[in-house]
Amino acid sequence: MNEHHQAVKLFEGERGLVITSIIGLIFATICALFIYINNPIILPEGNIKDAFAFNAAISIFILSIAAILPLANFSNRKRKIVRWSFILSSIYGYLIETIQHFRGVNPRYSQVGGTIDFIAGIIFAFVSLSLVIFILIVTIQFLRIKTSNNRSLLVIGIRYAFLSAIVGNIAGLWMISLQGRFTGEAGNLIVLHGVSFHALQTLLLLAWLLEKIKVNQRFKTRMLHAGCISWSLAILCIAIQISLGRSNFEWGLLPILTVILLFVWLLLVVRSLTLFLQQYELQMPKLLLRSR
Repeated sequence: MNEHHQAVKLFEGERGLVITSIIGLIFATICALFIYINNPIILPEGNIKDAFAFNAAISIFILSIAAILPLANFSNRKRKIVRWSFILSSIYGYLIETIQHFRGVNPRYSQVGGTIDFIAGIIFAFVSLSLVIFILIVTIQFLRIKTSNNRSLLVIGIRYAFLSAIVGNIAGLWMISLQGRFTGEAGNLIVLHGVSFHALQTLLLLAWLLEKIKVNQRFKTRMLHAGCISWSLAILCIAIQISLGRSNFEWGLLPILTVILLFVWLLLVVRSLTLFLQQYELQMPKLLLRSR
């Protein structure tokens, strides 16, 4: 087990997922250029800003999956199934989200589309559900594997990140049931959805930085847990505020707590980055001497 994880690198063997992420970035760039030149609203229901946000978000999400999937310790067969499920789901999402918005049709909740648009929307819903299922599969896998390898900090960060992503999935299913993103007077589920899924970047960044610095392992583990718990509690505050039908951008106890908790995470990232850069500066003279 240890030897396996020592040999494993981030993104190793996941060229297909990286290419899929790049494809999403290309779609997002096309949407961004269109928005810059034209009005993003295409009647009757299209909004290129939504297509841009979707393509950019899925691109970042798939890149994160590409980074961590090598650490999941799946068998080759299971890893291939998971990989291609993410690839095919993402490609369909890029296409349906972009094409439909450019046609002026809401890809999910259209009130004006024809039979083909309705079928495409139903397929989109099933694709979204399949992503939820495979995220659960990957989450369970990371909860099962041991953390006694030399990448234990990354595994811990990944666990927290995927638990947050499950909350993001719940928010997504909530939006599907509402056929929209708003609940109550001003609760915006897209905020919960976005912050939850961005844990796949924010918490992995903290874990990666802590993994690279040479300090006491217990100290690094405590910092990682503190950062991950802060982010998770921030998500909880956001969820409660939205469930009350309130905006997360108003003055109130829960929004203020959210900001404080996210600031704690940020301080830990800055501290870890500072230690990382200091260590890098100390190593540079040795590297220069060796090169001579």
